[in-house]
Formats: sequence, structure tokens, C-alpha cells
Amino acid sequence: MADIEVFRTNVATRRKATALLHNLQAHFPTYRITFDLTDCDRVLRVESPEGLPDAHAVAALLQAHGCACSPLPD
Repeated sequence: MADIEVFRTNVATRRKATALLHNLQAHFPTYRITFDLTDCDRVLRVESPEGLPDAHAVAALLQAHGCACSPLPD
């Protein structure tokens, strides 16, 4: 069973989400990563087959690209 981490972001466009997805997949090739920009929190969902995803590294990567990103509480 995979472990999942869900983040609140400020990613507003599909174009930006697509670019970030490519970058995230390059850094975390085993993660399954999706955005839901229709959600009020503009959710980034990260699923890892190898234990809990590295939330700090994911958030840092988005922040390095000028995006706000914080884990949503359980």
C-alpha cells in the first residue's frame, strides 16, 4: 500500500502545474504526483510506494520555483 502526502499550493494555472509536475517527476521518479487546481486549496497529491513521501523536499522544490506549498493536516 502506498503512502500519501497532500499539500496546499498557490499554483493557479495548468501550464505552471504541468511544468512543476515534470520537475517533480525528475526529482522523485517513483512518486505518483497529481494536481487538483479545481480544489480551493489547489491540492498537490504525492503518493509513494516506498514509505511516506519526503514532504520537506517536495515543498522546497515548489518554493524554489516561486510557489507556496504546505502539507495539509491529516
